[in-house]
Amino acid sequence: MTTSRTRRPKWRSAAIAGLLAVGGLTALPAAQAATTRVETPVVSSSPITGVTESVVKVRMPLPASVGSHPAACDWLSYLRYRDSEGPAASADADKILVAQPGILEGAGAFDSVARNTITQAAKEGRHIEFWALDRRSNCLEDRTGVQAGLDSGDPHQAIDYYFNGKAVGGKKFAGWLDNSQVGWLSKVGLEQTVRDEYDLLAAELPSQALRKQKVLCGGHSLGGVLTGYFATWDFDGNPATTADAGYNQCSGYFALDTTISTSLDDLQGSMPGDINLPDIGIGYAAVQAGLDTGLLPRAVQAPVVINAATMTLLSVAGLWATVSPDGESDLALSVPPNTNVDATNRLLFSKDAATFLVGTPAIEDFRLTNEAALGALMDDNSVPLSFIQSSVGFFDGGGTGEIVDKNFPVANGDDSASALTGTEYKAIPAEPNGPLYTWRNYDRVGAADDPGYTSADGTPFTDAGKEVTDIQELARSLSEQPLDFTENYFPTKLVTDIELGTSPQVSRFVVHPDGLTANPTITLLAGDGLLGDDPPAELDPVIAPGYQHLDVLTAAPEQNNGEPETVSANLAEFAVEN
Repeated sequence: MTTSRTRRPKWRSAAIAGLLAVGGLTALPAAQAATTRVETPVVSSSPITGVTESVVKVRMPLPASVGSHPAACDWLSYLRYRDSEGPAASADADKILVAQPGILEGAGAFDSVARNTITQAAKEGRHIEFWALDRRSNCLEDRTGVQAGLDSGDPHQAIDYYFNGKAVGGKKFAGWLDNSQVGWLSKVGLEQTVRDEYDLLAAELPSQALRKQKVLCGGHSLGGVLTGYFATWDFDGNPATTADAGYNQCSGYFALDTTISTSLDDLQGSMPGDINLPDIGIGYAAVQAGLDTGLLPRAVQAPVVINAATMTLLSVAGLWATVSPDGESDLALSVPPNTNVDATNRLLFSKDAATFLVGTPAIEDFRLTNEAALGALMDDNSVPLSFIQSSVGFFDGGGTGEIVDKNFPVANGDDSASALTGTEYKAIPAEPNGPLYTWRNYDRVGAADDPGYTSADGTPFTDAGKEVTDIQELARSLSEQPLDFTENYFPTKLVTDIELGTSPQVSRFVVHPDGLTANPTITLLAGDGLLGDDPPAELDPVIAPGYQHLDVLTAAPEQNNGEPETVSANLAEFAVEN
């Protein structure tokens, strides 16, 4: 049974406290203008070859009340994964898992868990599909530069496109969007997002009886809360007729490091400066007025990490690591001076407070392979922000380079290292302008040639049981997916609507509260993730030891203990049985 607990997610304040806006527009391909559905095969370099992937776009125009918006945003998109040996038609699949992304997250983030889950189900003779949804705001992203780098094998093309004004195929990047350019996002919140999922399901699977029999609804992080609202929604406006109710579109629910709930408080982890809008008396109408007028940012942005430029750079870092994993990285040197990027690098790659304040040595002063550069940005033993951490291995000094404690923004061993930074000890290369630091992938941690780096207090930085994601698969998901791993312009209204869930404007949508428990649910938690230190026992969760928040999506199909990946194995079993 779902309960309301005093929990706040680790990403929650970051989503609200840093609200500024920047950006870039996406044009609608002319070929899509005369049709209502387009499905395009995706060519993938994934080592899992038994899964067929396509990107599906369905025309679902936004209501006129939203106001002026790019034509591309009148289409809903999702990544469709299916067993290559299974039926071509979704309606003929044994089950269809439909996943809502978390905050700042796009459909591409689900690539590994989708492939792993389908493969596990196929071993049981069942043919399932996995649909990874994009939200409306993802239409504002421009993948032209990343795709050009993939096609040519030269990642510098991406930097030139996004930061140096160079054209690709005659097209120039329109720039990062500011608040005035995303005014329509002030109308894209909880209602539009939940309605989009329903409309998409109804269009793709017209039979409600079939949806009730075959669809499993779920999501990652914030996606669990969105699924909770979906389950309680009444889509025809008549509570007495329940065939349209959200819970009757699903045969079960799945929660990936989250819970199926209608409250952010069901997620754990307070952050400094956490904001609970109802508690401080800011009403729904006031917030909406701020969004409408532009006094509040319409997309969640901040000077560091959470902004369109730096989120795009994560894709570019993945591109670099995909094209040339062992090559010496010049990513940091290639980006021209950019306040957001420079501040982010300084926050993420400073050994201590003194280094952060003076700015040297900076990340560009270290010799890193492209894999090591990506690891520095996303590994749980490096990046001091828990909501973007994954467990992809560890730095390797190649026998000559020293690895030392990274004691910024929180010192290793400090009891306050939890909600914001994560609890894993942080490490950093010690020698600027020295040896070439490489990356030891997750499955080489603990090998015979592993130096076994330790903190100054003697604590090992990591071990094989805590490394679960293949850095090459993470790089591929970041760079290759036609729908991005990240969400560069996450709508502020979506998170403020949920924060203001007790207001009459939002609480009226919870028409069928029993919908939360109307179907069987599987809750899959990262052992070191949002709820890892206080898992809700009443939900009987499956806990994946050593996993971080993103690892539930990105973990490799075979783990260091020789066992199949925990999340996908249990999710496939749930799909087969429900």
